[in-house]
Amino acid sequence: MEDRYLTVTALTRYIKQKISRDSHLKEVWLRGEISNFKHHSRGHMYFSMKDDSARIQTVMFAGNNRNLNFTPENGMNVLIRGEVNVYEPMGQYQLYAKEMVPDGVGDLHIAFEQLKEKLMKEGLFSPEYKQKLPSMPSHIGVITSPTGAAIRDILTTVERRFPMVKISVLPVTVQGKQAATSISRAIDYANRQLDCDVLIVGRGGGSIEDLWGFNEEDVARATFRSLIPIISAVGHETDTTIIDFVSDYRAPTPTGAAEIVVPDWRELNQRLMDQVRRLQQSMDLRVENAKHRLRTMEKSYAFKYPKQLIGQKEQDLDRVMDRFHASGNRLFKEKKEALDRLDNRLSQVRPDRRVEREQTEVNQLHRRLEKQMARVIDEKKNRWQSLVQQLSLVNPLEIMNRGYALPYNKNKELIKSVDDVDEGETIKLQINSGVIYSEVTGWEDDEHDR
Repeated sequence: MEDRYLTVTALTRYIKQKISRDSHLKEVWLRGEISNFKHHSRGHMYFSMKDDSARIQTVMFAGNNRNLNFTPENGMNVLIRGEVNVYEPMGQYQLYAKEMVPDGVGDLHIAFEQLKEKLMKEGLFSPEYKQKLPSMPSHIGVITSPTGAAIRDILTTVERRFPMVKISVLPVTVQGKQAATSISRAIDYANRQLDCDVLIVGRGGGSIEDLWGFNEEDVARATFRSLIPIISAVGHETDTTIIDFVSDYRAPTPTGAAEIVVPDWRELNQRLMDQVRRLQQSMDLRVENAKHRLRTMEKSYAFKYPKQLIGQKEQDLDRVMDRFHASGNRLFKEKKEALDRLDNRLSQVRPDRRVEREQTEVNQLHRRLEKQMARVIDEKKNRWQSLVQQLSLVNPLEIMNRGYALPYNKNKELIKSVDDVDEGETIKLQINSGVIYSEVTGWEDDEHDR
């Protein structure tokens, strides 16, 4: 019965496991009002989320709240993305907030976060798919509004920094319901029809509604499948859109994209002049060193008297060859003498005879070991048989084989006296072949009958 009762810890842990396995509670989007807000000294935020009928305890750890661009406070309506789980020490379920924004951004922010999460899980943001930007492009494609400030900033900056590059402008709608379709088609068209080295996709700043065309899934997938590297240049530096995560490079502004995509020709010219100057200095130094080596060689003995030098080297070679032959003959003689000495010593030792003697001794030791082992085994066998006979003499079962029995009373105690049983008591008689149960109807002792 006691096994049916759980501890509080076991029950709480069971409930926590149930909630942890519920996929619907892993990603919860919640709208509500903040109450009982407390910002702990360690950075964590503790508060309640409530509406007209219910409330839930909420915690947002410092790692998640440090990037908030507003300060939460009591009475504020917010949107939260988080996870529901159980805090075991208190046995209560609570919301663990991962992201929080003021309520007012509304459905667009929720749609943004949901699409961001979806594309991230599919791997569209992975660094392994990012393409390298060309260091010096010859043809740039610009996908933006033909009448906005962004195109003027891009063209002006590129013309100032690298006027020799070719620019193709693909005009698109950057705001409204048709924006996403227009932008994605332009990216696909550039990949099919233009030989661009890089694409700039962007527009000037605006509200989240104005920039929404760059948050659509069609634009994100067109950007991901583009074989041409793409620089996103949407809005201001603080604006963030889905295309920023998918593109190969994100520029803070359209002007920044133009500065990233092309080098400054004045800097290139300066680097080129520096390279030419260093090359000229290196060549001058190598020529001067070569001239110095040539003057040194002209003054050398070998250059002035080549025939004498060759004859001298021929004599040196002859002396070296003579020393080589003499040294080789001497070494051969020494090794032969050493070999002869070893052969004489080996013939005196005669290892084959020694091996024969050692083998004979080993055989004798082996025979002695076998005899000793046989003697020890016989002694141990005789000792074992003696012990078995002694054990048989004291074995109660052997005594019972001769007709004896062991009586036990109702307390399972061996009966040694008539005082150990009562009249009418059932006793057990242990015999060799089994057990007999008997009832005591009377007894007698050595003095008188009872």
